[in-house]
Amino acid sequence: MSEEHRIASPVMTPEEIHFDASLRPTRFEEFIGQEKVKENLRIFVQAARERKEALDHVLLVGPPGLGKTTLSHILARELGVEVKVTSGPVLERQGDLAAILTNLSPRDILFVDEIHRMNRVVEEVLYPAMEEFQLDILIGQGPSARSIRIDLPRFTLVGATTRSGMLTSPLRDRFGIFVRLDYYGAEDIARVVRRSASILNVGLADGGDEEIARRARGTPRIANRLLRRVRDYAQVRGDGTITREAACEGLALLEVDERGLDPMDRKLLLAIIDKFDGGPVGIDTLSAALSEDKETLEDVYEPFLIQEGLLDRTPRGRVATRRTFEYFGRPVPERRQNGAAGGEQGRLL
Repeated sequence: MSEEHRIASPVMTPEEIHFDASLRPTRFEEFIGQEKVKENLRIFVQAARERKEALDHVLLVGPPGLGKTTLSHILARELGVEVKVTSGPVLERQGDLAAILTNLSPRDILFVDEIHRMNRVVEEVLYPAMEEFQLDILIGQGPSARSIRIDLPRFTLVGATTRSGMLTSPLRDRFGIFVRLDYYGAEDIARVVRRSASILNVGLADGGDEEIARRARGTPRIANRLLRRVRDYAQVRGDGTITREAACEGLALLEVDERGLDPMDRKLLLAIIDKFDGGPVGIDTLSAALSEDKETLEDVYEPFLIQEGLLDRTPRGRVATRRTFEYFGRPVPERRQNGAAGGEQGRLL
C-alpha cells in the first residue's frame, strides 16, 4: 500500500509508530470503548491465569486502526508473559515460522498481523502447532528425507485480520476465541482524544475534542493523527489550545470535512458518479480509474463509506447511493428515483 500521506492509511512512518506507541493503552482499564470485547477478554484472561494455562488462540477481526495490535499487547501484559510480533507477509517460508515458534516460552503470545496474507505452505505448519503444540520438520531431500516432530511450549497465537473471509477454514476453526472490533461511537472517540491530549500536554476547550472525534471516522488511530495535526495548527495560528474553531480551521486545511471524508474518499465517490454514471462498477475497474490498489480501497476506504451509507456493494459492483448524490449536491438520476438500479434491486439479484 502506498498510503503514507493519507489520514486513513494503516501504513505509518517510524515517527508515527513512536507517536502511536506513546499513546497506546497498556491495560484493559486504559483501553477506551469495545466494552463487550474487554469484558469477555478479562474473563478469559483471569480463567487462564487461575489455571496457570496458556490462553486459547485468539482471532481479532476489524478495520485498521481499531486496536487489534494494542489488545494483543494488553493480553500479554495481563497474562504476565512476553509477546512476539510478526506479520503474515513476512513469513514466506516454513523455516521462518519454525524459528519463531521454537523460541517461544511457555504461555507466550505470538501475534501475527495480517494473518490472512500468510503463505498457505507456511500456514500448514501452524495446524499441528496450534492444535497439538508440535512442529513437523522435514530434514533432507529426496528418498533420504525424513520428518521429525518437535514439541513446542504451550503458547497463544493471536491473529489480526481486516478480512476474516480470506482465512482458510482449517486455520479459522483452530481459534478458540473470536473477537470482532467495531467502529467507535463519537463519545468514545472524544474520550480517546481527551486521553491522548492529556498525554501530549495539549489543551482542549469549547468542544475541540468533539469536533476532532466527529471527523475521525470512528477510528482511534485516525483521531490521534488528526489531534497531532490540529495541535500543530493551534500552536502556529493560535495560543496552543485546541478549540472547536481551531479544530475546524485545522481540519479544513487537511481537507477533512464535517463527515470525516478526506480527498481520496471524495475522489472515489466522484469517480463512481461522474465516470460510471453512479455505478455499478467493478472493484478492478474502479482501482484502475483511481490508480489505487484494490485491497487499499476494500480495506481502508470502503468500510467507512458503506457504514455512512455513501457506497453500496452489489453483486454487479460498487454503487453510489442516494446520499452520495445529495452529499455532492447532484441530482439523483431518473433511473434511481424508483430504485430501479442501485443497492436495493442489486442486492436482490
